[in-house]
Amino acid sequence: MEWPKDGDGARWLPESRRVYLQGVGQVKVHLHRQVAGRVKTIGIKRQGRLWMLVLSCEDVPADPLPVTGRQAGVDVGIVSFATTSDGQHIDNPRWGRRAAARLAAAQQRLARARRGGGNRHAKGETVAAWHRKIANQRKDFHHKQARRIVERYDLVVVEDLAIANMVRLAKPVPDVENPGQFVPNGARAKSGLNRSIGDAGWGQFISTLRAKAEDAGRTLIEVDPRHTSDGCESCGHAARENRVTQAEFVCQRCGHTAGADEHAARNILRAGLALHTQAA
Repeated sequence: MEWPKDGDGARWLPESRRVYLQGVGQVKVHLHRQVAGRVKTIGIKRQGRLWMLVLSCEDVPADPLPVTGRQAGVDVGIVSFATTSDGQHIDNPRWGRRAAARLAAAQQRLARARRGGGNRHAKGETVAAWHRKIANQRKDFHHKQARRIVERYDLVVVEDLAIANMVRLAKPVPDVENPGQFVPNGARAKSGLNRSIGDAGWGQFISTLRAKAEDAGRTLIEVDPRHTSDGCESCGHAARENRVTQAEFVCQRCGHTAGADEHAARNILRAGLALHTQAA
């Protein structure tokens, strides 16, 4: 539930660290961070056995970081979660895959429980708790890595990824020789890739990076992702065949070779600097 205005049905009381809710009264709040700026909206939501207070604020003072003189393009991926144009690699923790076996076991116990029973409710809470733990681990990882990036670089360039399009299911391919039948379309491999993309949480990471860059007074630029992975930084030739493997880039025209992720990050940085120069 959300109240659109502080004081209209709900009020934040910073002196006593409590929130007043109409019809409930004052409720004590355990703050995990100080509330800055002016409270605009107040929301209450339940996560498993916990109740969360969500405050959105405006007029929040910026907290600029010292200038470093560094710039970087950041390429996100599956094998390596992120790679910067100067060769920094961030390993992918794969939180969902790590907890997959325990989560599957909890889901099996839930499926075997009798419907309507208290035992089933408790096992449902356990499944929800596992999902919440994975989400919290992923979120914490994103915040820490985004903070390290904005501390290191004054200007950060990332791809403007259409993630919803990337995780669409593969379309069925009819078999023209056998009406009513379908030929293999790589759907199983695509499903595995979609799970890996969802586990990495690129969209949440970019949103977190954007917010931290704004708070730190950094510049974040999002560029068109076309040909950042298969375009040669040396001669400009762009072709899918340039990515000979997931980890290696070899230009089929000029023979330029490079690590695929670092090469893509340098292309991303170059495109971002071009946009930055035009805007200036």
